[in-house]
Amino acid sequence: MYAIRRILLSFAALFATVAAFAAEPAEISSPDGNLRLSVDAVDGVPAYSLTYKGICVVEPSRLGFSFRHERGMKEGFSISGSESGGSDSWWYPVWGEYARVRNHYNELLVHFEQEGSGRLMDIRFRLFDDGLGFRYEFPKQPTLHIFEVEEELTEFRLCHDYTAFCMPGDYETNEFSYTTARISRLREQLVLQSEALFRHDRKSDGDLVIQTPVMLKGDNGLYVNIHEAALVDFPAMELDVDDSNLVFSAALVPNRNGGKAFKMAPCTTPWRTLVVSDRATDILASRLIWNLNEPCRIDDTSWIHPMKYLGVWWEYFTGEGSSWNYCRDRSARPGVTDYSSLEANGTHGANTAHVKEYIDFASENGFDAVLVEGWNEGWEDWSSYARERLFSFTRAYPDFDVEELRDYAASRNVKLIMHHETGANAADYERQLDEAFDFMNRNGYDAVKTGYVGHVVPRSEYHASQWMVNHYLYVARKAADKHIMVNSHEAVRPTGLCRTWPNWMAQESARGTEFESMGGNPPDHTTILPFTRLMGGPMDYTPGIFQTRLDYYGNPSQWARTTLARQLALYLTMYSPIQMACDHPENYLRFPDAFQFIKDVPVDWEDSRYLEAEPGDYITVARKAKNSGDWYVGCTADENGHLSELSLDFLPEGLYEATVYADAPDADYRSNPQAYLIRRINVSSRDRLVVRAAPGGGYAIRITPVNGKPRSRSLTHKLKVTKEE
Repeated sequence: MYAIRRILLSFAALFATVAAFAAEPAEISSPDGNLRLSVDAVDGVPAYSLTYKGICVVEPSRLGFSFRHERGMKEGFSISGSESGGSDSWWYPVWGEYARVRNHYNELLVHFEQEGSGRLMDIRFRLFDDGLGFRYEFPKQPTLHIFEVEEELTEFRLCHDYTAFCMPGDYETNEFSYTTARISRLREQLVLQSEALFRHDRKSDGDLVIQTPVMLKGDNGLYVNIHEAALVDFPAMELDVDDSNLVFSAALVPNRNGGKAFKMAPCTTPWRTLVVSDRATDILASRLIWNLNEPCRIDDTSWIHPMKYLGVWWEYFTGEGSSWNYCRDRSARPGVTDYSSLEANGTHGANTAHVKEYIDFASENGFDAVLVEGWNEGWEDWSSYARERLFSFTRAYPDFDVEELRDYAASRNVKLIMHHETGANAADYERQLDEAFDFMNRNGYDAVKTGYVGHVVPRSEYHASQWMVNHYLYVARKAADKHIMVNSHEAVRPTGLCRTWPNWMAQESARGTEFESMGGNPPDHTTILPFTRLMGGPMDYTPGIFQTRLDYYGNPSQWARTTLARQLALYLTMYSPIQMACDHPENYLRFPDAFQFIKDVPVDWEDSRYLEAEPGDYITVARKAKNSGDWYVGCTADENGHLSELSLDFLPEGLYEATVYADAPDADYRSNPQAYLIRRINVSSRDRLVVRAAPGGGYAIRITPVNGKPRSRSLTHKLKVTKEE
């Protein structure tokens, strides 16, 4: 601690105002000296450049804004001064991959003044060992008050034709599969590779647009990730791609009227982020985006708790006939119609007796909670865009007894998770929000899954426009007031705000497990998501499919492109403080030995070590459980499989028992997905494990301390795994 205090004092002494003029660029290095940033005004245009270990990352790239109806902040600038400083501190997440996070950066605040108008624009740069964050700051000033952003002019002029892992731009959805292609070939490959590219009626305006986070891998030895942090009161940023010149430009999501950001000085923008390293594992381990968010705003976080849950959910997707709706009368009106007078359809999944079965299974197997979808009035008609009231969030269907299930769940030490599907009618959801959260408080619900399927109401907005960005945060903040945790689906992709509001536990905001019943996810999907979607925060991916072939249920056209063993690994490689076991309970009873891993694996971690990774190919991570000496290792692989040679040197001294859940030698996601083997062996930190992941497969390992001394020599275990008797 003394060393940390000394560092903090030294950095505080560094704060000084340094005169810097257009003739002298402002410069700064990362704490380890590997990253170097230069900021200048070139011919009156603010610009920056970035290098890593002497390798060009970003060539001089413009900064600034154009405003609607008036002169913007794009030209005529000179540097009027700069301030440098830094910080080195630790913070302690409420939950996460790490029990503590270091926030260490050098900072450069550059003051720009516009000739003629006298307008002021500051740009704050923070350079970490793992990358760069910068944001615009508009101070209070006499010549700038209320303004409308027409375009953000931020550029990323890349110095290399990287292989990009990205999805097409869209104002409404993040639920595409990923495209893998050189930047120079994105134009042709986006059309060929992206699932559902033409299934949505609203794409992004522009010639060639992609969404962030985008992951870049270069032949120059660098890995670069571009995203944003602390998205508050601003539209989400997409990227216009100049594939000929290798230039990405900020493209803000508008509303349906064409407006983008409406601001009043003084104000700031979200941070633009570049995570940079010559090791792919460093990208996954980066906390840069989280560090650029404000500290926790909730004083008492004792009520926030990670959880594993089951759900009345997957049965709606498998083709068995279970339904969200109670009846078939599309004229039924939530809060008006007496649903008990209507004829039940006989397929409604969220009925009291059926939910009790899930509660029993959860209680018997150590799960914390049960999600129930389809419990409330309104599922008969999905004409959400044409209706002012689609769902009620306080009125249950006649066959769902709120009070009885509340008491029954409590008696079995299980929580129920509320489901609020809004049909993207955010305006009506806000009208009902106080009553809905009070209803949850009265009935023992402390967590809610929100959903935004469909076109947004207000009808002037898109899912990622400024108003909706504010809406998602508004819900999270209101929920915090009521001690409610939030898991949002179909929302804007996250940007680290779960640090500030840790009750915003997870989001979907990408193509998750439900799509295994709707065309499927490519086998490399889970080797890309941690490099892209998860950079901004946890995803509710809903893993745990054991029955991967849906023809088992009479749905021959759908199947999950995964092995059973990889489904175990996803509880580690797809980090989230809430993890679902999504399959039917009866399928877990068919494979009780594999199910044991899901029962054992924690959802909150003391430490994490990314052991090996290549985007689009494989990821292997080791995690240490909180309040335990147990370690867990998980690996997910693409269609080519992967052979791991793992050093166990992350283990403390001592003897351990490793339980390895691996793909069988003949396992394959296409032909033999349920072939897995289990073996128990004793290991120490001196050992190495050689474990194979099958095509579309993976493996999971639980490592627990045992009494005894480690072997004096190192061993390599080549696991020709045999199944336990």
